Amino acid sequence: MPQHAKGPRLYRRKDTGIYLIRDTGRGERSTGTRDRREAERALASYIAERDRPHGPATPDQMTVSAALTLYANGRAAKVRDPARIGYAISALLPFWGMLPISGITEETCDAYARQRVKVRRRDSETGEPLEYAPCAPGTIRKELGTLQAALNWCRRKGHLVNPPEVYLPPKPGPNDRWLTRSEAARLLWAAWRNPKSRHLARFILVALYTGTRKTAILRLRFMPNASGGWVDTKRGVMYRRAPHERETKKKRPPIPVPPRLLAHLRRWERAGSRWVISFDGAGVGSIKTAWHTAVRDAGLAGTGVTPHTLRHTAITWAMQTGKADPWELAGFFGVSPETMQRVYAHHHPDYQKDALRAVSAGGRKL
Repeated sequence: MPQHAKGPRLYRRKDTGIYLIRDTGRGERSTGTRDRREAERALASYIAERDRPHGPATPDQMTVSAALTLYANGRAAKVRDPARIGYAISALLPFWGMLPISGITEETCDAYARQRVKVRRRDSETGEPLEYAPCAPGTIRKELGTLQAALNWCRRKGHLVNPPEVYLPPKPGPNDRWLTRSEAARLLWAAWRNPKSRHLARFILVALYTGTRKTAILRLRFMPNASGGWVDTKRGVMYRRAPHERETKKKRPPIPVPPRLLAHLRRWERAGSRWVISFDGAGVGSIKTAWHTAVRDAGLAGTGVTPHTLRHTAITWAMQTGKADPWELAGFFGVSPETMQRVYAHHHPDYQKDALRAVSAGGRKL
């Protein structure tokens, strides 16, 4: 009796530890990785490409992996920040990869949200995950939103007909966590006193004075360039994106540099640094490790403080002074007036002042 073909599967080489994809009748190919999860994603992509139907497919004829692969190849490369789509797809594939698109229901979306976790702690020597933690609802919503975007793109391009709706978790409310002056001082001092994280002290200063987003700060240089913004220390202007970079919803308008920060920037430039945030003379790609260390040393661990908290803090402090029109502040920080009203207006000293006066006057005395 003939044996049934096993189909595509993973095999780990004993000599190198690298995973291979074996497929009966099609030979084998290397995934180029020793990590099981990365190998599984490579296997899902291989199956998606192999089994992708020609012409429009119905939801039961195409796998989720195939749709995500088509979206990554056809759309992600054309957006300004393809890494964000890549992160979402990497998270989606282990759960959704081999399921048909028709399997996307409210129940499976809820199941994905329940099992979605992130690595909280890794082994210092091997790098293997030791502890996991649930992902934030906002992260899960973004990932499932990427899945919906992939289905919509496949439909528009004629790869898929009648895609189902992806059920998203409720949109989380605005994060109102901001630092007090004392907390900010402790965080800045924790970064500065550690010789390995003084670049983080620069980052904190720039973020608190300008409210600029993390990625834009890390790309800043002291001269015009094609990969990010730059600071003109002579004129005192910060250009938060490259001249030919496309503007997105996360606006990065040029701004005048606050005088106190400008003094720091001129000193850093005179020291010979080409990057605003540098480590050993080179640009910094990530502040993750330095940030966690500084937050811990400042006694802020477990309080929900992230690099983006510095942006919230800058806008909140500016509103609390009451010295600028909220519309002008919205332009300076690159947020919409609607967001300024919805998230930050209650920090302004004149917030609903006329309403309070009217209510306090009253029509009758009780």
